[in-house]
Amino acid sequence: MKTAIITGASVGIGHATARAFVAEGFRVFNLSRRECPEPGVNNLPCDLSSPESIDAACDALAPDIAGCTSVALVHNASQMLKDSVQDCDSDSLRRVLETNVVAINSLNRRLLSLLPRSSSVLYVGSTLSEKAVPGSFSYVVSKHAQLGMMRATCQDLMGAGVHTALICPGFTDTEMLRTHLGDDPEVERIIAGMNSYDRLIQPEEIGELIRWAHHNPVINGAVLHANLGQKEA
Repeated sequence: MKTAIITGASVGIGHATARAFVAEGFRVFNLSRRECPEPGVNNLPCDLSSPESIDAACDALAPDIAGCTSVALVHNASQMLKDSVQDCDSDSLRRVLETNVVAINSLNRRLLSLLPRSSSVLYVGSTLSEKAVPGSFSYVVSKHAQLGMMRATCQDLMGAGVHTALICPGFTDTEMLRTHLGDDPEVERIIAGMNSYDRLIQPEEIGELIRWAHHNPVINGAVLHANLGQKEA
């Protein structure tokens, strides 16, 4: 039995990733406050800002992981705010880090010891894991932290037969991006023109890359850039 555990699989990249794994015959679990509409996905209600909710989801997952030959643990869920270094109060920063960083750590602590060899721990970062733009302070901080988490995960799991990678999508046509841009067609046109193909990336493209990364341990510890060749600033 092959299993994929995906946080935030209700929409966008998470949903597309769930669809890719379901199509391959994986048993797929969505950890999210909202249900994934994809047929065949098992929805485990989970508030990633709540340690108690994460523990309950992990308790439910443990029996299903037992006996699996391969597990893809995909840390996809993220929170994104419009803020800057001048106006990001510490409580807001804590809320973003709780979802984007601390929840990942909580899931890893509960689940990594259960993963069989041939499993993967895949972090869905961003181009902002390696650079910064104005107006996304807390998100940039959290995505840089995910890069460090992935690299530390790779080192700490040496010899375990479990590989990891950070997938860094560029501007992808998701609910989160459209909300951040204010659903402004002109802004979308400008953003889409910032790569070699003059378009937004489709969630399905990233979902397929995540599925591929699970099957290829040679990329252990790698950062996978999925941005259609972004233009340099």
